[in-house]
Amino acid sequence: MSTLAARIEALLPQTQCTRCGYSDCAGYAQAIAACQAGINQCPPGGAQGIARLAALTGQPPRPLDPAFGVEGPRAVAVIDEAWCIGCTLCLDACPVDAIAGLPKRMHTVIEPHCTGCALCIPACPVDCIVMETVTPGRSGWQAWSEAQARAARARYAVHRARCAETAVQPAAIVSNKATGTTSAAAAAAVSAERKRSAIEAALAQARARRGQASGG
Repeated sequence: MSTLAARIEALLPQTQCTRCGYSDCAGYAQAIAACQAGINQCPPGGAQGIARLAALTGQPPRPLDPAFGVEGPRAVAVIDEAWCIGCTLCLDACPVDAIAGLPKRMHTVIEPHCTGCALCIPACPVDCIVMETVTPGRSGWQAWSEAQARAARARYAVHRARCAETAVQPAAIVSNKATGTTSAAAAAAVSAERKRSAIEAALAQARARRGQASGG
């Protein structure tokens, strides 16, 4: 990462929400430094964030581009533990490891760690996660602190390192009977199939519980 990109990244809120159109805050910072993205694509940073980026890059401040969302108060994810099926998909989706839980057990959000990215919402197959506002009347950097941004950035780095390690060290190695070799890809496929089966079973149980709760 260039020096300019690193300085830009340091001014971003580190929510890792992808709303800017890039995979993370570092990617957005690199795009700004390369003049491939505008400084007004970060809803969590809001108007104050745009002003910071403008001062650093020498560009004129401009309104937040509505194509990337709107500035608003910070929210955190809340899991309805009664309906959580323990599928672990939200754990995989959370970029800062702010969700704790075990397979087939209820999960919970560690509120101080949640950046409000909302990436867990579409990942949940039973819609048991909602976002709740925690900074009413305050948005952008008025709803987020430098210390929180630094902590989120550190947790994101740990999350990425863990995901990379998991990717190169599959949980199981499957023998290829035809060649007598082993295949990491086959191991990953088996792991994914087991997870899919577990999720389908949990979903069936959740539907049954909801049916009983509604009297159906």
